[in-house]
Amino acid sequence: MTVLTTDRNTTNRAGIDFEFPVAANTKIFAGAIAAIDTATATATKGGTATTLKAVGIAQATADNTGGAAGAIRVRVRRGVWHVANSAAADQITLADVNTDCYLVDDQTVAKTNGGNTRSIAGKVRDVDETGVWVEF
Repeated sequence: MTVLTTDRNTTNRAGIDFEFPVAANTKIFAGAIAAIDTATATATKGGTATTLKAVGIAQATADNTGGAAGAIRVRVRRGVWHVANSAAADQITLADVNTDCYLVDDQTVAKTNGGNTRSIAGKVRDVDETGVWVEF
């Protein structure tokens, strides 16, 4: 690209709502943690893997069961969301506020990377008796 020599209509967006192509043969439920799998460059549900980049919470079910990669898209919203807390040594506490938490499954986050088996979910923003508030 070269420098501008005239006005440019630069588009923008709020950075909250996105749509991503869904992985082949994948179903992401509404309310699930959604992630981009860097191995396939498609959206999938959160889980224990090192190739995932959490992108937010699915806003509607995206059922690509039996479909090819990218056949449908999933609507995802970024923000601070309430998800399930892991248990035992991986349970997140208030002492973990402002630290990274890690994907366990499509609704659960943990305190550790599980021996380098989990991807980062987001930042812990609060913890209560029913779960963890995570910024995606």
